Amino acid sequence: MDLSTTYLGMRLRHPLIVGAGPLGDDLDTVRALEDAGASMLVLRSLYEEEITGEQIDALNYVESHSDSFPEATNFEPEPSTTIGPDEYLEHLRLVKRAVAIPVLGSLNGVTPGGWIAYAQMLEQAGADGIELHIYHAASDMTMSAADVERQAIDIVREVKRTVRIPVAVKMAPLLTAYAHFAKQLDDAGADALVLFTRFHKIDIDVDELEIVRRMPLSDSSELPMRLRGAAALFGRIKASIAITGGVHTGLDVIKATMAGASVTQLVSALLRHGPDRVRTIRHEIETWMLEHEWTSLAEMRGNMSLGRIPDPAAYERANFRMALR
Repeated sequence: MDLSTTYLGMRLRHPLIVGAGPLGDDLDTVRALEDAGASMLVLRSLYEEEITGEQIDALNYVESHSDSFPEATNFEPEPSTTIGPDEYLEHLRLVKRAVAIPVLGSLNGVTPGGWIAYAQMLEQAGADGIELHIYHAASDMTMSAADVERQAIDIVREVKRTVRIPVAVKMAPLLTAYAHFAKQLDDAGADALVLFTRFHKIDIDVDELEIVRRMPLSDSSELPMRLRGAAALFGRIKASIAITGGVHTGLDVIKATMAGASVTQLVSALLRHGPDRVRTIRHEIETWMLEHEWTSLAEMRGNMSLGRIPDPAAYERANFRMALR
């Protein structure tokens, strides 16, 4: 049974990779993940704010960049704890020496120069690829949606010009013209698109007059939005597609593959159940494929995507009409 896939130009034994988060922060955990069969590891994001020590407005910037972090609430350091590039890059080197699987760095920048400079540092430290975690709070009333998208596209284009290793772009789900923006990122040279960023849940404590943030671990109920996003793009862009958020079972991976994903990123499932969950999910995939007489993931990839439909817009419109009846 063939579970192999290609992502960022790298041939992987199967699509189960470890997404950006706290799991890559401990070398023993990293080794355990490789032993359990993880085929790739993405380190947590290197934040430009933590490097420069800039004091940025808490609501518009610190909160927004924290909200863009994909998983665990308690992992991002407090502002007083500065993680500079030296510490991050040294940890990347240690992880690369500890495991044989590909290791990606993750970058969340602020300034154009920051994106480029730190992308170069990640490449020089030995990263097999870079995941750009591009997120804009869109709270600046002087910037239009086109301005925000153009800024992101310019970042991708410049980073691609600067480094030789493959570059993935992690997208936010709340976009007016999602497919168009994805195509522009693809044209700018993105080697993969990662769907989607998870946000903190924000509430207001009316007694203490405080903003309350929490990030519960995901479950499979978050997967459908990712499936729709992947299905809208498969066969219509050159970039590979990764799904992150809501992947917890073998069946989730089967669905993601049918929607067009080349890989699925695991974080919450591993935080909840431990590294051996990789082995369990892989067994569930193989069991399902055997029962349903599939011999490879490649033959099912994208078989439920919009790319196989002559007029995707009309198809979506028909579904919308049916939902309102």
